[in-house]
Amino acid sequence: MIILDCTLRDGGYYNNWNFSSELISAYLEAISAANVDVVELGLRSLENTGFKGACAYTDDEFIRSLAVPAALKVGVMVNASELLAAPAVEDALTALFPCDASQSPVDLVRVACHVHEFERALPAVHWLKEHGFMVGFNLMQVADRTEEEVKALARAATTYPLDALYFADSMGSMNPAQTARIVGWLRSEWKGALGIHTHDNLGLALSNTLRAIEEGVTWVDATVTGMGRGPGNARTEELAIEIAELRGQKVNMVPLLTAVRKYFRPMQKEFGWGTNPYYYLAGKYSIHPTYVQEMLSDTRFSEEDIIAAINHLKVEGGKKYRASTLDAARHFYQGEPIGNWNATQAFSGREVLLLGTGPGVANHRAALEKFILKHKPVVVALNTQNAIRADLIDYRIASHPVRLLADCEVHARMPQPLITPFSMLSEDVRSALGGKDVLDFGLNIKKEIFEFLDTLCTIPSPLVMAYAFATLTSGSAKQIYLAGFDGYPGEDSRNTEMNDIVKLYLAHAAALPLTAITPTRYDMKSLSVYGLVS
Repeated sequence: MIILDCTLRDGGYYNNWNFSSELISAYLEAISAANVDVVELGLRSLENTGFKGACAYTDDEFIRSLAVPAALKVGVMVNASELLAAPAVEDALTALFPCDASQSPVDLVRVACHVHEFERALPAVHWLKEHGFMVGFNLMQVADRTEEEVKALARAATTYPLDALYFADSMGSMNPAQTARIVGWLRSEWKGALGIHTHDNLGLALSNTLRAIEEGVTWVDATVTGMGRGPGNARTEELAIEIAELRGQKVNMVPLLTAVRKYFRPMQKEFGWGTNPYYYLAGKYSIHPTYVQEMLSDTRFSEEDIIAAINHLKVEGGKKYRASTLDAARHFYQGEPIGNWNATQAFSGREVLLLGTGPGVANHRAALEKFILKHKPVVVALNTQNAIRADLIDYRIASHPVRLLADCEVHARMPQPLITPFSMLSEDVRSALGGKDVLDFGLNIKKEIFEFLDTLCTIPSPLVMAYAFATLTSGSAKQIYLAGFDGYPGEDSRNTEMNDIVKLYLAHAAALPLTAITPTRYDMKSLSVYGLVS
């Protein structure tokens, strides 16, 4: 049984492989004390885009600078995609490994590859073995492959002197029964050592690893606190205990648990790895975990945005991460815009008070209610904003399909008509709003564009603020007052996104005057509601 800890490699997806020397030193001593056999210190790569720390390259000089305990074998990982991009695999390997194993601190080289890369990358095994390295191949995304496909991959490996053939639960979608089935398929053709690398989307990383051991897998991966791309991996601090019991060994966990408390828990709090409902759904629907990781690190994505994006990726396919796909998923609405309600019926020539969801509405409630009674604007509330008297609100406006589905029961109880792109919503949302007085105003999403038509609009973002601006403009309103558009605290990136929408709208020739009457961080005219009611 071989335990391989790959914290500095897999965990680097969170901090750009930029680990401090103090952390690495404590980590190496800790995992050695926990009877880990192999440490994968990072990636080895020739690519250089953006800043990445030393563990993204893990060259021999860097490894020699570390106090690696003598009991630990040292590994690095290379990506098959990088090998295959070279004129010849051997050329890339020569550049990556200028020294034979006898002159290098590296003992093990693992090659990570997708199914479609596997057979073309396998010749790397001969080169690496000839130069004295142990070699492992990590097959990614095999969970949804057929029995014959998996067996064919194993057969292809039999003609190469691999030290370990790994399979990775890349999407975190497997359960112990599926794990056993794939081990059986591989074992029917491949008689050498098998390894497994599990992800924890469903909270089953450790269970899947232990089941794989029962089925004959002898190489097992883990990371400290599970630190790794997306929800992370089986946790070293748990797997080490299980393996020690299987080996009949004693294990010293104190250094590892000390390193967890001192270094890894603070990082986990900062970066947020570990399973959660979003990763669970991604695992369930075989969606690449980087989609969730990126959305969780981007404050522009609300809870509704993330769920909507996952639903989109479930239908459109999200096994391969692409940033452009994530952008499309956030826009929700596809195809031609549809609408049948003319907004001039409600707003032509009228002043409008638009109530946002910020604290400014509740904080200045009395003055706002006084303003409404004195100036008699048409009052439009975003979503379910209810900080002022319901009888003073004339309409509600909403455009986010997941938010609408979550709020449908609340909307059903609220007396105001709801302005929304009803015809463009899913059947679930339309059914949930079936008894509601709905005003169907269509929308289209085009980057950097505002357009205002009779029964629909084009906006640059699915944000309800943009939809509200466009609806009121299409309706020929006279003026828009805003309350509750406070902005977000600190350096939240949503402030920039919202302010860009404000500036883009105001630059349009048809834009209506915008005046904030409660505190705002956005670049628009600002007055005090108190001065308007005194």
